[in-house]
Amino acid sequence: MLISPAFAQAAGGADGGSALLTFLPLILIFVVFYFLLIRPQQKRQKEHRAMVQALRRGDRVVTAGGIYGTVARIISDTELDLEIADGVKVRMLRGTVQEVVGKGQPSRTRGRKKDEAEEPEDDEWQEDEEESSTESDSSSGGKRR
Repeated sequence: MLISPAFAQAAGGADGGSALLTFLPLILIFVVFYFLLIRPQQKRQKEHRAMVQALRRGDRVVTAGGIYGTVARIISDTELDLEIADGVKVRMLRGTVQEVVGKGQPSRTRGRKKDEAEEPEDDEWQEDEEESSTESDSSSGGKRR
């Protein structure tokens, strides 16, 4: 043999202090990971959970898929109806809401369609247009060009 047994035995001699020094880098790495990765992620999860629980009807939100919509109805602790276009509602999980874009007030026109609420404005606009066309007709001598 090239190495004598007496020389190999003399190199050992582990004491209690070196075991702590062996694990010290692993402990330091765990502490750094905790403060840089684990703790901020837990804080974000807590804020997201609070935001999801505070959702109300009329809030404008963005989903995880990037779809903007308005909360139409809260179904349960885990589900809600999201209106993504006029008359288009989607049932989805509350956890998929990523961000609240705007806090909205629930609409007071329950049972009425949006088109019905706009009809008086359209009628007024049409009346104004008819009056202006009759004025232009009378000023031109009743002839249309």
